[in-house]
Amino acid sequence: MAGKIKAIRGMRDILPPETGRWQAVEKAAREAFALYGYKELRLPLLERTELFARAIGADTDIVGKEMYTFPDRHGDLLTLRPEATASVLRAVLENGLDQGAGVKKLYTLGPMFRYERPQKGRYRQFHQINCEALGSDAPELDAEVILLLMEILKKVQLGANRLLVNSLGCPECQAKFKAGLGLFLINKEGLCEDCQRRRTTNPLRVLDCKSAHCREILKDAPVLRDYLDPDCLAHFNRVLELLSRFGVTYEEAPRLVRGLDYYTRTAFEVVAVGLGAQDAVAGGGRYNGLAKELGGPDLPAIGFAIGEDRLMEVLPENLGQGDGKKVFLAALGPAALDLAFSLLQTLRQAGVAGEMDFGNRSLKAQMTLADRLGADYTVIIGDRELETGKATLRRMATGDQQEVALSLLPMVLAGL
Repeated sequence: MAGKIKAIRGMRDILPPETGRWQAVEKAAREAFALYGYKELRLPLLERTELFARAIGADTDIVGKEMYTFPDRHGDLLTLRPEATASVLRAVLENGLDQGAGVKKLYTLGPMFRYERPQKGRYRQFHQINCEALGSDAPELDAEVILLLMEILKKVQLGANRLLVNSLGCPECQAKFKAGLGLFLINKEGLCEDCQRRRTTNPLRVLDCKSAHCREILKDAPVLRDYLDPDCLAHFNRVLELLSRFGVTYEEAPRLVRGLDYYTRTAFEVVAVGLGAQDAVAGGGRYNGLAKELGGPDLPAIGFAIGEDRLMEVLPENLGQGDGKKVFLAALGPAALDLAFSLLQTLRQAGVAGEMDFGNRSLKAQMTLADRLGADYTVIIGDRELETGKATLRRMATGDQQEVALSLLPMVLAGL
C-alpha cells in the first residue's frame, strides 16, 4: 500500500480556524487601502526570469540562490515570483497604467516563492500584502505610505514594534558611498564567504548580512547619511518631520539597506518584539529607477510589503475568531429535520450564520457538535416544539433557555 503524500518541505497548509486570522488581516488591509485610494491588482505567479534578474539585482541572494526557476516546453526561463514589486511594474508598464496625471496607487495580496531554509515564520511559499504608489517623488508620498503601513498594523493589533527608517540616497549618493564602504572593507578579515564576494561586486549588500560576526566588523563602517547630497538629505528630513507631526515613533537606522538592489532614498522596516533574529514583519522604500531599468519611463515609486506568515506569529490568537454570532439547529426526528433545514436557509438569508447536523443523532451528540463548532446559540426542535409551534433557544455560554415562536425565530436571532 502506497504511503501518504505530504506537502513539500517549506510549504504548508493553512487550516481553519487559523484561516480566520488571515482573513481578518487581509480585511483590515483592504479597508485601509480603500481609505488611502488604492486599487487591487491581481498578478500571475509566473514571470520571465529576466524580469527579476534585472529588477532585483544579479548579486542578491534572491536571484543568486533562492529563486524557483525552470525552462518551459519552449526553453524559455520562467520563475515563480520571489517578490511582487517587479511584477507590479511589469504589469503597470505593459498595460499603460502609468499614463495620466496623479499618483497610481495599487496593492496586491498573494503567495511568493523563495528556496531558503525553512524556519519559524519563514517558508518557501510565503504570503505578502504589497503596496505600490507610482508617479511622484514627493516626500509627502513617502510619509503617507509609511502612515498607511502603520495604520494596517494598528488595525490588526500588532503589539510592541519598532519602525526603522533610513535614506539610501540617489544613485550618485550610493556610488560615492559604495566607494567609501569598499575602501573600508578591502582589508577587513573574518568576513563570511558571501561578504568577501560582495565587497568587490556590490559593497552595499554587505550591510544586509545577517551574520553577527560580520555585523560586529561593520560597526565602524561609514554610514549612508554622511554621503547624502543636499536634495536627498532635505527629502529625508521632510519625511521624518511628517512622521513626527503625526505622532509616528521611529528610529533612524543608518545601516538599513533592505535586501533588494532597486531601492533609493527612503527605506524602512517594521520589526516586532518577540520574533528573534528574523524580526521584520514589514518593509519597503523608494525604487525610483526601477521602471526605467525595465524599459519604461523615469517613473518614481515607493511601496512596502507585509510578510503575513511572520506577522501571524505575533498577532493575537483570537484575531478574526468569533466575528458575528453563529446558530446551530438541533433537529430531533424527520419532521423536525425538514423544518430545521428550511429554517436554516431563512436564517442565512437574514444574515445569520447557521449550521445543523444531518445524522439524525441524539440531542446530546448534537449539542456536543454545536459546542465544537463554536455556536453562540442552539435552537432545539423536536416533536414537542412542532406541536406547540415554539422552539427552545439555548444560549451556549450560559445554558439559559427560552421558548420562541417558530414564526419569530429568524427575526429574534437576527436581532441578538
